[in-house]
Amino acid sequence: MNEKLNKDSSATSPPSGRFRGFIIPAIDIIEGKCVRLTQGDYDQKKIYNEHPLEVAKEFEDAGLQRLHLVDLDGAKAGAVKNWKVLETLAAKTSLVIDFGGGIKKEEDLKIVFNSGAALATIGSLAVKNEFEFVKWLLTYGPDKFLLGADVKEEKIAVGGWLETTDVWIYDFIQKYIDHGVQQIFCTDVSKDGKLEGPSIDLYKNIISKFPKLHFIASGGVAAIDDLHKLKEIGCSGAIVGKAIYEGRISLKELTKINKN
Repeated sequence: MNEKLNKDSSATSPPSGRFRGFIIPAIDIIEGKCVRLTQGDYDQKKIYNEHPLEVAKEFEDAGLQRLHLVDLDGAKAGAVKNWKVLETLAAKTSLVIDFGGGIKKEEDLKIVFNSGAALATIGSLAVKNEFEFVKWLLTYGPDKFLLGADVKEEKIAVGGWLETTDVWIYDFIQKYIDHGVQQIFCTDVSKDGKLEGPSIDLYKNIISKFPKLHFIASGGVAAIDDLHKLKEIGCSGAIVGKAIYEGRISLKELTKINKN
């Protein structure tokens, strides 16, 4: 891999892909294949395509500009595993990719950036190792990160959602806004992968408390009406996964809402 990234270049790089389009399609990877889990359960895995590039190309051809790429093997192992998939998608599409899963050490972070990710997605580390994450924010710049908050009854959940902390979501967001983070996505773990609709009330509360935040909804989207509601309450973006793969929402519909 090209080891081009250094402190100076990364710290001054432009905020790539921060606000490109409302719709952010998701690709979750296990063993190089495009899959979806239900509520983060690896035993509830469904393979949708063995070639993630084909899926990414479909998104790009439909006019979508961003991609939320999740390394589920990496998340489980605590170290980035599917960086080759990231490298391929970054090289062969123009999608602005945020990549997460297994980024625990700076070595992993460098692999992610050197493989072509515009943004590194950070979740559990921001809860369990605040010192390290803040160091990265200072070194690379907050515009290089997408902060993920998994939530269960307004408390942060970590460890594949098996562990609920006593960290209140609003305190968590405020802390990292104070460190310069501007882009956060939030997943209600009770909704993810169940196609039961997003957590509108939770998101409304977050947006009302942090009106300047670039807030991205994640989890539960089941129909195009859900996306209209998320736009109406002030979400800046929405991550959509299972609803696409199950045919609940067409790429044509996503493209249309992305333009409006």
